[in-house]
Amino acid sequence: MPLTLETLQEKLKDWKGCKLAETANPVLGEGNPHAEIMFIGEAPGQREDEQKRPFVGPAGKFLDELLASIGLKREDVYISNVVKYRPPNNREPLPEEKEQCMPWLQLEISLIKPKVIVPLGRHALLHFFQKLGMTAAHGKPQKLTDEVTVFPIYHPAAALHNGGLRQALYDDFAALKKFLDERQSTPV
Repeated sequence: MPLTLETLQEKLKDWKGCKLAETANPVLGEGNPHAEIMFIGEAPGQREDEQKRPFVGPAGKFLDELLASIGLKREDVYISNVVKYRPPNNREPLPEEKEQCMPWLQLEISLIKPKVIVPLGRHALLHFFQKLGMTAAHGKPQKLTDEVTVFPIYHPAAALHNGGLRQALYDDFAALKKFLDERQSTPV
């Protein structure tokens, strides 16, 4: 049977390779399976764990608002997380939890084949660039391969905790839109 997002979802339900699976529900990504843009967060929170869907809590509502600010909807993109289970009390994921869950994200990326990957926050960014800090990199395209660009943006939850980052997120999304528009107008 060929690997699809649906079969990946089913396999994740039975996977016990991460200790977080003992206390949380699996949350695979969702959205357009042919999306050119893939957003990757850190890990599910309480609402995501309850609904088994990524970005449905307060940070998800803000992400929807940010997407709308550049003319996109959830249905246009694919949204996932590095870690597939909620860490207790929404703590930061441990390095081994990120490492254990990474094959699932890699499979999602290989199935979606996005042209632009948007890591939301430093945990997602570190998967692609170990030596790049979010403060310096946010809002600036980083070439990953000839076909794929990584466009780091602060995690929407960061702006919920630090109101000063709200405008930076809107600015980064505006920069993302400009980058996407320029990409579309450039002949291949």
